[in-house]
Amino acid sequence: MKTLYLIRHAKSSWDDPYQKDFERPLNKRGKQDAPRMGKRLKAKSILPDLMLTSPAARALSTCKLMADILGYKQENIATDKNLYHASEEQILTIIHKLNENHQSVMIFAHNPGITECMNNLCVDSFVADNIPTCGVVAFKFPVEVWTEVTWKKGGLEFFDFPKKKIA
Repeated sequence: MKTLYLIRHAKSSWDDPYQKDFERPLNKRGKQDAPRMGKRLKAKSILPDLMLTSPAARALSTCKLMADILGYKQENIATDKNLYHASEEQILTIIHKLNENHQSVMIFAHNPGITECMNNLCVDSFVADNIPTCGVVAFKFPVEVWTEVTWKKGGLEFFDFPKKKIA
């Protein structure tokens, strides 16, 4: 059984219109939402074997803030430049290349690819039209190796995001 968490980066800043997209930092809300979501994951006793992120500033910062809350060492965070604005097919290719020793993996990426990947992976026909910023979607796959992860094979465990009301 493999567990995959797809996470969209937290809200980024558009304060500098001349800043390169890749270098855009988190804004105030993003800096608050990432730890908040990390706490929700920690409350579920979630600690991944691997945290893999786009190296874009907003995605890497989101990952680091969550790692701190979860107790995941920042030096173990992996980056993959192919996650920067990756399509759903590119994300699936990255999933297929994951080390088999990892049973639980978090991937931090960008829209629209991350939302399209979510909807294509889910056994159900449709999860949502958008993963909000800092949203987390968790799937369980009844597979032994990551190359067996295919479209419509993931069982949805949960879908959470900062503005979601929690009971």
